[in-house]
Amino acid sequence: MRAKTRLTLPLVRDGGGELRETTWDDALARAVTGLEQARAAGAQSSFGMFSCSKATNEMNFVAQKFARQVMGSNNIDSCNRT
Repeated sequence: MRAKTRLTLPLVRDGGGELRETTWDDALARAVTGLEQARAAGAQSSFGMFSCSKATNEMNFVAQKFARQVMGSNNIDSCNRT
């Protein structure tokens, strides 16, 4: 059963800071734009990623590949020490 308060569409903030519903295509396009801007602004030193130690090896592998190959950053920690 779904809670009545469960989100069914993504939310984005407009210029005034208010959240509004949008389409998945718009939300993903905004995410891509934000990641591209971060990469262009020097993600090598400003982007970092934490991956959960409870994630699978495959998920941690994909996370580090994304950080290194897409964002150009070696700043990733899978926290596997715990």
